[in-house]
Amino acid sequence: MRWGTYFAVLASVLSVGLALGVSMPLVSLRLESWGYGAFAIGVMAAMPAIGVLLGASLASRLAGWVGVPTAMRLCLWGGALSIGLLAVLPGYPLWLFLRLLIGMCLTVVFILGESWINQLVVERWRGRLVALYGSSYALSQLAGPLVLGFLGSEDDFGFWAATGLLICAPLLLFGRSGAPITEACSVTFGDLVDFCRRLPVIAWAIALFAAFEAMILTLLPVYSLQQGFSTEVALFMVSTVVVGDAVLQLPIGVLADRMSRRTLFSGCALTLLCSSLAIPLLLHTPAIWPLWVLFGASAGGLFTLSLVLIGERYRDDALVRANAHVAQLWGIGCLLGPLLAGAGGQWISGHALPLLMAAGAFGLVLLTRQRDAFEPAAT
Repeated sequence: MRWGTYFAVLASVLSVGLALGVSMPLVSLRLESWGYGAFAIGVMAAMPAIGVLLGASLASRLAGWVGVPTAMRLCLWGGALSIGLLAVLPGYPLWLFLRLLIGMCLTVVFILGESWINQLVVERWRGRLVALYGSSYALSQLAGPLVLGFLGSEDDFGFWAATGLLICAPLLLFGRSGAPITEACSVTFGDLVDFCRRLPVIAWAIALFAAFEAMILTLLPVYSLQQGFSTEVALFMVSTVVVGDAVLQLPIGVLADRMSRRTLFSGCALTLLCSSLAIPLLLHTPAIWPLWVLFGASAGGLFTLSLVLIGERYRDDALVRANAHVAQLWGIGCLLGPLLAGAGGQWISGHALPLLMAAGAFGLVLLTRQRDAFEPAAT
């Protein structure tokens, strides 16, 4: 196995997580200081999700034209340019376009980086090495706000630090080999429908985790405040979920290399269902803290195991296409999850967030119990 290439690709993707973790909160803070309201800030926050859907359709075509390493380098530099322009050209309408461009460029990096890693790793270590990727990326995003706190949000140092990271990261990819070979073609929503029909369990799990991550970052603080907790405790609850997601992926990856990955996947789905249902019951007890960890770990485990199962099944062009569908499902989950949870919280139940996750996990448990649930359906 090419260990140097693995860590080079891993580092380049981690630079994206850290750059986003620094720049995204800074954009929201800057808009708030300019007097923009919550809706305008929310629209700005949604632009990268739309960019995800656009970038997913372009990744395979771009990689087919210039190759995976060159495509990743170009998109990393495109992301650097876009974040740098946020500092140079402040203004709401232009920032909407730049945030869309950031989402497009960095989605291509994710798709190709995940494909490259899954192509490189040997089967007996696939669970651990894919889990290391997922855990490291989550921690890099978590570190972003800490870096921003050190740099300060009053000036543009955060933008320039993120720009510098994305300028340097592509240099790690020069001379690296083992990348997937793909054809220059677009990935359409019709292709996505076919992917979901062939692998409904994996498709459902990816969309569910995307909705989970978006809701945890945007709605869990609000949910906690509505349940009577202070702002500090609400934010600490969010951090506990994220840490559970990030830190426990490595043990899940080790288990994925030592036992049936299908059984482990089903176990994560059942654990997510049980933990989601328990949140309203244990919210005001000390037991909520280990429950938050379990909640985050089981949801994150579903995503890690989905990538592992995709990697053991596909190679080269098919692998890049599958990861493009992962990005499409991610964008859809990020858009629909907070929308459904927000509407449910306003008009149905104050516990809509955990109940929506429980409903999604219940659907996933039913899918995993079907015969040949993890085998592609015949075309």
